[in-house]
Amino acid sequence: MKLWQKNTNALASVDAFTVGNDRKMDLYLAPYDVLGSLAHITMLQSIGLLTSDELAQLSSALRQIHTQIVAGNFTIADDVEDVHSQIELLLTAQLGEVGKKIHAARSRNDQVLVAIKLFLRAELQSLVKAVEAFFALLQAQSEAYKTHLLPGYTHMQLAMPSSFGLWFGAYAEALIDDVVTLHAAYDVVNKNPLGSAAGYGSSFPIDRTYTTHLLGFETLNYNVVYAQMGRGKAERIVAQAIGNLADTLARLSTDMCLYLNQNFGFVSFPPELTTGSSIMPHKKNPDVFELIRAKCNTIKAMASEIQLLTTNLPSGYHRDMQLLKEKLFPAFQTLHDCIAMATLMLSNITVKDNIMEAPMYAYAFSVEAVNNLVLQGVPFRDAYKQIGLAIEAGTFVPPTSLQHTHEGSIGNLCTAAIAAQMQAVLAKFPFGKVNAAEAALLA
Repeated sequence: MKLWQKNTNALASVDAFTVGNDRKMDLYLAPYDVLGSLAHITMLQSIGLLTSDELAQLSSALRQIHTQIVAGNFTIADDVEDVHSQIELLLTAQLGEVGKKIHAARSRNDQVLVAIKLFLRAELQSLVKAVEAFFALLQAQSEAYKTHLLPGYTHMQLAMPSSFGLWFGAYAEALIDDVVTLHAAYDVVNKNPLGSAAGYGSSFPIDRTYTTHLLGFETLNYNVVYAQMGRGKAERIVAQAIGNLADTLARLSTDMCLYLNQNFGFVSFPPELTTGSSIMPHKKNPDVFELIRAKCNTIKAMASEIQLLTTNLPSGYHRDMQLLKEKLFPAFQTLHDCIAMATLMLSNITVKDNIMEAPMYAYAFSVEAVNNLVLQGVPFRDAYKQIGLAIEAGTFVPPTSLQHTHEGSIGNLCTAAIAAQMQAVLAKFPFGKVNAAEAALLA
């Protein structure tokens, strides 16, 4: 049954089409709908719409439902439209008329809004924690392999000497900017839409500041019309932020695919971490990195999909928004899986020694030779021409040592400074306040 149903049943095909995958997607939101309801009824009691006894009954029943959800024992019945309806029906079955009072001063529109905000907030926190651990691994590997040189490339042509310390450190620092954008998305998500009802507010004297405090939100989406307009926008901003992280992982994966290639041969992995060929016995394929790249590229496309899905919608709620869930919700687990597999692979990498001693990489030291002449007083343009002519004549002899000492170079990775930047960004997230507020609601 449907909470809005009166005397007419929808055609079965219409019902199936409009519900779609929503029951499955709503299971992601179940614990957060309970949290939103706990805050809402606490506020309703404070303004006299519930008695203390009714609040106690509803709170106890909601916490029992939350326990069932966490234990994996919660389902949405086939004849129930969504998670919000299922929870209200469970309350009504247990508490009778009291269960029906939970929806006063609320619409399913702001119910789903607040549940989505709480879900996204929790998923962003989990993702940030995973990135923090991956960052630590990259920094550790950067220090472990800081003396292992490898050729750097521009235009996919041999350029200048690099190092695996520099390579690992580059991706570690890239994660800082990714976390900065995750923090920006978190700020957008961490605003309370509850109380906007169907998008035009309520004639009840509700206290939206109180529910903001109870749910640990930083502030309100004040304007009730904008609170509804924010649906779609918040999802798109989150998708853009996690797309930045996905882009970092995808680029890292492409590097690994190249470096494992026999024509490069810079790295290797234990055989159990690579795959083989059905007819070529020598193959060690980087399938893990190829799939990370593909999955992450799919996540990168998601922000554009969401933007197109919501293009040209006027203000107010529209059913189009329902499809955002199946785009965004599963992406978090996909990204967690990619981080976990990248962690597994890079924790078991073997880097080849003395890569740059191969004659094929001699010209990568040409800039070093030019700079050495400049240090001896030769004007740069003259030094450049002199080394260029030696290369063309086949008489170029590469230098045997590197003198890179400036910040962020091969000889000065600035690992501690990069770590400090990451810690400064992580410290901006109010995870402690948010977790404490949610725990208090469930206590």
